[in-house]
Amino acid sequence: MARNLINRYVWLVDTISRYGRITLKDLNKAWLRSDISEGKPLARRTFFHYRDGVEEMFDINIQCDKSTFEYYIANTGDSSARLQSWLVDSVSMSGMLSNAHDISERIMLENVPSAREHLPVIIDALKQNRRIRFSYKSYTRSLPTVVALEPYFVKIFKQLWYVIGKNVKDGQVKTYSLDRISQLNILQDTFEMPDNINPPEFFKDCFGIITNKNSAKRIVLRVEPTQAKYFRALPLHSSQQEEVHDNYSIFTYKMRITYDLKEELMSHGASIEVLAPQELKTLIRTELEQALKNYQ
Repeated sequence: MARNLINRYVWLVDTISRYGRITLKDLNKAWLRSDISEGKPLARRTFFHYRDGVEEMFDINIQCDKSTFEYYIANTGDSSARLQSWLVDSVSMSGMLSNAHDISERIMLENVPSAREHLPVIIDALKQNRRIRFSYKSYTRSLPTVVALEPYFVKIFKQLWYVIGKNVKDGQVKTYSLDRISQLNILQDTFEMPDNINPPEFFKDCFGIITNKNSAKRIVLRVEPTQAKYFRALPLHSSQQEEVHDNYSIFTYKMRITYDLKEELMSHGASIEVLAPQELKTLIRTELEQALKNYQ
């Protein structure tokens, strides 16, 4: 599909999202103010064509309130709404950046591995419940291994995409990072999603992408005031609760103790203190003592 057409889809989603609800007349005014219009009005037939394209490409449904003749982005169920919200944010950001090419040297972007090559293939396999095979370069092994996987779902964490599914060889549910995958193919073999796998519940008690079979613990953190503001703006976990004091805050969570959680807490240095449970305190203290030895 032509890049210019995709940019117009992006503009349409971005504009309706920003306005919330907008008539076709006002949408046309906004269209004419934008560079993407090239000075030509947005014809009614063209708008309907773009609306159909947006639904087909992004699964974003633009509906009309017939009582006010205003167009809006329709809400869906919880899971679909989260995906839709992420898509709206993504395409809106893309549209904003595509209109900023003349000041590109003043926009600093983070260089992250792309999932464009593998994510569409895996999503296709998810739709068909078909196995996939790929070569995987683990950081703990010197040589790549060939993996046959029953893909259950995908997850994004810290700008990296992961596929989670059952390794056909050992029967274990494992997580694989898409940036370490190569030679990906969809197999003819199909599978049934197990009844005991519920993607929203799979990482419910975890921070990050690593999980384990341990039970969730009550985790208590003492956080200095400046860092507490960041935790309020971007909670570590959905279970987060805060008790505000004069010179600090107490944050409590219900989470499993995992590698990702330990690394995240240590990254905040002296601005936080683990108060409970004792096993997490001991784990972090041991790590810090070992790190200190490197500087003695």
